[in-house]
Amino acid sequence: MIRLIGLLALVLLIAGANGARAEIRVMPEESISSVDLQCMALNIYWEANRSSELDLRAVAHVTFNRASASGFPGSVCDVVTQGGERPLYTCQFQWWCDGRSDEPTDLAAWRRALGIAERVLSGQDVDPTDGALFFHNSSVTPSWSSDRQPTIRIGDHIFYR
Repeated sequence: MIRLIGLLALVLLIAGANGARAEIRVMPEESISSVDLQCMALNIYWEANRSSELDLRAVAHVTFNRASASGFPGSVCDVVTQGGERPLYTCQFQWWCDGRSDEPTDLAAWRRALGIAERVLSGQDVDPTDGALFFHNSSVTPSWSSDRQPTIRIGDHIFYR
């Protein structure tokens, strides 16, 4: 949690240093938690930041779908950080436990991730994955993929229920 607060401070610092305002609208607390917004945006950014907007939205929806599904943690941040800081491949999302800095380095991509996270968390975006709970890059074939029903392929990612 401290790490996430530090990242939010970094983003605000970067935005201020560039004379830009962060693209986060003030939302009622019951609508979107700023911590969940931060976690969702980080997941979008690190999982698909070089992909199309549709791919970014799909990653966001998988994260949201997990937080809403039984068998997964009940919040976006708990979904993103599931598996903790253990070694690689024990986390749900590789970037979270790869040992590298999680601070965004591309301000434009970070702003895009924040905007998508806000739309998904506020219910203003349609799920392009048809309820997917899992995805992977098409360059790999994880052992679990044969046990899941594919829903769609978007860019370099394959999505599953």
